[in-house]
Amino acid sequence: MPKVPKSEIENIISLLREGKPLPEDYKASLFDTKKEYELIYADKEREVDILADTMAVPLQRIKTFRNGESGNGWTNMLVFGDNLQVLKTLLQMKQEGKLKNADGTPGVRLVYIDPPFASRQEFRGSQDQKAYQDKIAGSKFLEFLRKRLVFLRELLSEDGSIYVHLDWKKGHYVKTIMDEIFGEQNLEREIIWALKAAAGYKSLVNSFVRGHDTILYYSKNEKPIFSKEYLPYNEEQLKRFTEDENGRKFKSITKDKVIYLDEAKGVPVTDVWTDIASFQTVVNSPEITGYPTQKPEVLLNRIINASSNPGDLVLDCFAGSGTTQAVAEKLGRRWIGVDCGKLAIYTMQKRLLNIPQSRDLENHKRKYGKPCKPFTLYNAGLYDYKMIKELPWEQYREFSLSLFQCRDERHEISKIGLDGYLGADSVMVFNYQEHKDAVMDRGFIDDLHKYLGNKVGRRFFIIAPAASVMFLEDYVERGKTKYFVLRIPYSIIEEIHNRGFTKIKQPVSEMDVNDTVDAVGFDFIQVPAVECKYFIQNKKGQLEIGKGTKECAIKIERFESNVISRKPLEFANLDTLSMVMLDYDFDGEVFDLDEVFYAEELKKNGYEVRFAEDKVKKQIMVIYIDIFGNEKREVKTLSAFNGKRKK
Repeated sequence: MPKVPKSEIENIISLLREGKPLPEDYKASLFDTKKEYELIYADKEREVDILADTMAVPLQRIKTFRNGESGNGWTNMLVFGDNLQVLKTLLQMKQEGKLKNADGTPGVRLVYIDPPFASRQEFRGSQDQKAYQDKIAGSKFLEFLRKRLVFLRELLSEDGSIYVHLDWKKGHYVKTIMDEIFGEQNLEREIIWALKAAAGYKSLVNSFVRGHDTILYYSKNEKPIFSKEYLPYNEEQLKRFTEDENGRKFKSITKDKVIYLDEAKGVPVTDVWTDIASFQTVVNSPEITGYPTQKPEVLLNRIINASSNPGDLVLDCFAGSGTTQAVAEKLGRRWIGVDCGKLAIYTMQKRLLNIPQSRDLENHKRKYGKPCKPFTLYNAGLYDYKMIKELPWEQYREFSLSLFQCRDERHEISKIGLDGYLGADSVMVFNYQEHKDAVMDRGFIDDLHKYLGNKVGRRFFIIAPAASVMFLEDYVERGKTKYFVLRIPYSIIEEIHNRGFTKIKQPVSEMDVNDTVDAVGFDFIQVPAVECKYFIQNKKGQLEIGKGTKECAIKIERFESNVISRKPLEFANLDTLSMVMLDYDFDGEVFDLDEVFYAEELKKNGYEVRFAEDKVKKQIMVIYIDIFGNEKREVKTLSAFNGKRKK
């Protein structure tokens, strides 16, 4: 313990008694930090607290896409939810032996993330429109990312690697944080990706034109899996080879060593990548999805080939357009993709299901031609309660316990079977399936207390469907015990988790697509109330659709979210609309995203979704999404567009 001068002790005691924070200057005096240096900023949490306090959330299976394959083995994972809570759940899966690589080693072999850069820099999409602006700046962004890096380190296998894609504004801060988390000795390379700046808006700036991104490559330990890549010799390099008396071309490496051209692998790839073009220069690439900040497949091809083997697990928890997942799929790796945006989820779903028509990695003139391996779409933190209630009892019980962070440990008190613990307190999952006519009223609590009496502590928890609970308060007190009821569905669990609850937010404009999200807790899907008029009109110059065509219009007249909360939230009509997505040729099974309309743009058009009539095939699916990620789905044919526009 560092020695504190006597002159300072009284001042410290006085500040503590008054409940005031201690100045940062006292940190070095009071605490012996083991690190030689670290980045100091406001609200920086201890790693042990991050790992312990982050809520895990159960993964609710929504749909498995098998593409003709059967079996009950591993399926790749596409997860909608806040990635911090999902990473805690994945870490539990690793500890349970459910995440393994091809050779059986636990964990994830490779992590690639392209997090929001928090630079407030505007990006532009294929239409030269603003794509997004990051909104968490400074220390908040650094702690946002640091929390996730702590979990990613724990998820990696012992010979695993992580690549973090950054720009020039925050790269130096993140490098310092990664030195803290992974160890400076485990920095393998700082990779410079030369972007080959296009002659667009960036070249107009009155400064040196930005021409690179930075990718920080760290290993978990000193000997990561790595496969060296070689590039063909260019003309200048080939000139360095001369012919020997047998006509073989060679060049001297050292005085005693030569290499022959017909045996040479080529030029080893350095940490400056100038041979990979960005989409800023290849704007017409067929692999472009239209999702902001999408990275080219050839970039991920290099990273995944270098730091993983076939069958290994590859994780991207800022999955975006799904480039990591698509390339991992093509290279025979297993993958996990996580994103908090519905646009990202539907973009990835479309990309993976249509992967046979995409380009082959080795020969871009050829199609990949193979269906994707089975993958499962999960919800994490936003759940469909109807699906939960339909689960078999054991699965319902397991889901309920994990939803409220309870340990699954069956035990008995006074011959009453209990299901687990929340902290040190016992938990019962109310079996509404076995006792279909039973309700949980005060009489139920009285009967329970007669048996349990003083054999339980000051708190006892009961998990039950909200519809089965006949009283409004959060707990009923009997003797020295408070019987807490954890209702399903129940949006806010402050009494238990002692923290605020924040929902996952969906963007209302293209600029907001990649906003950083830090959600806490969970919520249940509440279908928004939507009322629309559908009509077809002759083109009147409002949209440039094409000569002689008509346009369909969906006039959104009412859009209201059903928000469950103990603190009611008030929203005006249309305030909670995030976006409208369309599949112009819905096959009746899978939504295949064709176009997205953001609320901010719809507002300018009087909340009308407009599109060319000839885009519609047999039927279309329309998905209306609110800012909390809830969906309203409709299937329409052209015959439905028979309304009249109000004058």
